[in-house]
Amino acid sequence: MQGRQIPDSLAGRRIIRAFPKLSIPLSTLTWIIAVSLAGGALSVGAAAVLSVALGTHRISMLISYAIGALLGAAFLEILPHALEHGEVHQTTATVLFGIMAFFILEKLVLWRHCHHDHCEAHDAHAPAHDHGRSGLLILVGDTFHNFVDGILIAAAFLQSTELGIVTAMAIIVHEIPQEVGDYLILLHSGYSKMRALVFNLLSSLATLVGAMLAYFALADLTEWIPTLLALGAASMIYVAVADLIPGLHKRSEIKESILQVLLIGSGIASIIIVQALVGE
Repeated sequence: MQGRQIPDSLAGRRIIRAFPKLSIPLSTLTWIIAVSLAGGALSVGAAAVLSVALGTHRISMLISYAIGALLGAAFLEILPHALEHGEVHQTTATVLFGIMAFFILEKLVLWRHCHHDHCEAHDAHAPAHDHGRSGLLILVGDTFHNFVDGILIAAAFLQSTELGIVTAMAIIVHEIPQEVGDYLILLHSGYSKMRALVFNLLSSLATLVGAMLAYFALADLTEWIPTLLALGAASMIYVAVADLIPGLHKRSEIKESILQVLLIGSGIASIIIVQALVGE
């Protein structure tokens, strides 16, 4: 199986033993559909609740956390799995291609808003949001990532219902810190709370699409997992480095800089902690 490995940790085995007589009369396909839909809604909903609980008035500060979560997910979670089961040079070339593609996509979004020599994107006193550019790129990358998650969920359920449940639980837990970062970036890009939630939910439907395609054509899709993961990682790296980090340099006070570093570290740490909890 390519891509992320299906969990086989001690915690995972304990959960599997907790379902020795699972007798709910549901077909494998029904389980896959239900878990794919519920998993996406749970991770996106939990991210939205956590973000709102922290307060949208702190969005500019929490963007530092989002940067850490994006970089942590890309370099510690997604790329290692892509490289583990993909050819190294092809995978890294895909990341490079993805970064260039997202740069071009962002230019197209900018040109759409700038029909004259002067526009808000070129204004030193432009508003804090970025016309949704970062949000759009994050949604594209997250859709790739969710698609791969769906493939993994389907592959696990095709082996056993218990293993499918454990895999889905691990994926949901993995997604929450990243989804928090994604939701914050959508708000930072000028999306309303409801619009950010709706777009995140729509992106999560890619999990169901990936699961359905995997159920009917798993062998063909697994070959594409490293490429899809690499493109997802490219979007996260590009948004974090090209769109979000430059904004942090506008506040160069010592106190603010220290807080930014701590929050970026917290975002990275949240990915590491979740990996440890699910035994990867």
